Amino acid sequence: MPASLDTELAALAERLRRVTVRLQIGGAGEGCGIVWRPDGLVVTNAHVARGRTARVRLEDGATVEGRVLARDPSVDLAVLAIAARDLTAASLGDTAALRPGELVVALGHPLGVANAVSLGVVHEVVREPDGTPRWIAADLRLAPGNSGGPLAGADGRIVGINTLVAGGLGYALPVPLIARFLRRAGLAPPDERAA
Repeated sequence: MPASLDTELAALAERLRRVTVRLQIGGAGEGCGIVWRPDGLVVTNAHVARGRTARVRLEDGATVEGRVLARDPSVDLAVLAIAARDLTAASLGDTAALRPGELVVALGHPLGVANAVSLGVVHEVVREPDGTPRWIAADLRLAPGNSGGPLAGADGRIVGINTLVAGGLGYALPVPLIARFLRRAGLAPPDERAA
């Protein structure tokens, strides 16, 4: 790998680490969450945040209690509030422009390995009849512990939340779907538009 590409990938991984938290639910398992707002709003998968609370480990190693504010298993999304302020929030990407063949990066804690990075390419953007992205399918390696973590474009902007593996591909929920979930939960201004 050329030194410049290697350096850029390392910098991208560091940016993703700053906006990714580690969630532990009881003693059974763990996943990830993405810092959505600097005031402590964290988005993850509903299958990660199954209870009312979660232990949340921040990028600096501090552990805080997270309280689940909303959860919708039908779209596999949940949002938590944590008692932390001035956090680095995720920068959101343009999922409408996402195309097969584009590079994507996932960060998570697969099988207990902290802050593991996986590089792949977009395989398909599955869209609703109105053209809204429903799934981002990518050819990249994910495992238990990646759920709720970021899927980002090569520019480091978040395009989705990693959710499942099927047919050898990783699937992520795109940013517009997450924005709709937050609006329905009353946790985003009605005029806020997804990238």
